[in-house]
Amino acid sequence: MSSPTGVQGITEADIADYLANTPGFFERHAELLSSIQLSSPHGTRAVSLQERQMDLLREKYKGLEQKIMEMIRHGQENVAIADRLHRYTRALMLTADAADLPEVVVRELKQQFLIPQAGIRVWGAIADPACARAEREFAREVSVDAKSFASSLTLPYCGANVGFEAAEWLEDVATVASLALIPLRHGATTDAFGLLVLGSPDATRFAADMGTEFLMRIGEIASASLSRLIRAE
Repeated sequence: MSSPTGVQGITEADIADYLANTPGFFERHAELLSSIQLSSPHGTRAVSLQERQMDLLREKYKGLEQKIMEMIRHGQENVAIADRLHRYTRALMLTADAADLPEVVVRELKQQFLIPQAGIRVWGAIADPACARAEREFAREVSVDAKSFASSLTLPYCGANVGFEAAEWLEDVATVASLALIPLRHGATTDAFGLLVLGSPDATRFAADMGTEFLMRIGEIASASLSRLIRAE
């Protein structure tokens, strides 16, 4: 018994398989190419097989063009990010006075990456006691709980501002909707010697589901530069 789409047991799949494996068929029956009429995807009129193939190719090329443009855009964005990271790193390396490094870290992050608010605290063993004067913003008192929390972070925290002590280090905490908390440490297994906090009024700027690899790099560079300020124990 034949199927609704087949004749005497020959199915559409059989015909498609035959044509796919018989490349000379349309060479021997070229008149079929001009006589076959298909429905146009752009209206109700009928079009030839060749015209339909051209439509398919145009759609394919359009999709490829969009992908290429997207790749170019991502490439340009990556170059811009790399350039900002370079300027951030260079500014830290050119800072002559180690006591100025925390301030430079905060300033450059805000300028280079357009971060609305940022703050930092360092509580490790300061190599130069003169750098630890209480009037310096980065050297102000930090609670034991905040230090313990920083050391517990294996990755930067990103999410809503839910009353973290570190949020109080920002200029205008009332306007902060999302935070990034980045621990400062000399190695993955060592306790944190400081904490970097980034804040934004945009609740999606530091979303809980965002990737943290770039923030980790920011923290690693800051930690490495601050090694001039922190005495190894």
